[in-house]
Parts: sequence; C-alpha cells; structure tokens
Amino acid sequence: MTAESFARQNADDRLFAGLAMPPRVVTLPFPVKELSQNARVHWRVRADAVKKARTDAFYLTKEAFGATKPKWQGVRISYTFHPPSKARYDRDGLNARLKAYQDGIADALGIDDYHFVPTYAYGPVVKGGAVRVEIRPL
Repeated sequence: MTAESFARQNADDRLFAGLAMPPRVVTLPFPVKELSQNARVHWRVRADAVKKARTDAFYLTKEAFGATKPKWQGVRISYTFHPPSKARYDRDGLNARLKAYQDGIADALGIDDYHFVPTYAYGPVVKGGAVRVEIRPL
C-alpha cells in the first residue's frame, strides 16, 4: 500500500466514521409560526417563542444524551419535518424556524452550532406535527 492510498483510506474512514454509529433521535414539537422570519408579531411574542423552542430542544436533547457531553469535533444533524396538516409550508421558512431548536441542541451538546452539518427532509403528516432530529458525530 502506498502512502497516497493509505492517506486516502484514512480520509474515507474519517468521513464515514460517524455513519457507523446509530444516531441519537430527538423528537421536537413542530415549530410555531411565530418563529418564522415572515411572521408579523410583536417582538416580545417572538422572543417568548424563541425562548420556549430553545429550552424545549435543550431539555429533550439532554434527555436523549444523558449527563455526558459528547467529545465530537462536529455534528451531522438530520431534521425531518412532519407537518400537522396537508397545508403547503414554505420549505425555506421551515428550515429558518429551526434556528432556536438548533441553538438549544448546541447548548445541550456543548458544541458550537458552527460545527453542525444539517440536512432537511420532509415526511408525512403527523397529528400535532413534529420534527424528528437525528444526531450523530461528523
């Protein structure tokens, strides 16, 4: 094995290392409309919605991970939206509504959300709506 092929193999191993570990799954409430950047609400109403979303994400992530904080360099995070109805949602708007959730998850993991690599998917309708979050190392 040449040095070049060895380096390439190690890079491939590091790239897919996090995929071998089963993800931790957190189910969050569907993000409320007040979290949308297009919502025309009073700043205090929006601030309360952001605080609640961030707190919910923090505690639900802590519940999934326990007391230990992972020592990961980065996080591969997959969001799957399950809307509460068949109404058509603006996909970019839904992604933006997750900012408070992402901050709460980052707080719980002790990792800056700069190191998150997010992916987004859209699943079937679920009564009440939900966001399924899969978290694994990068």
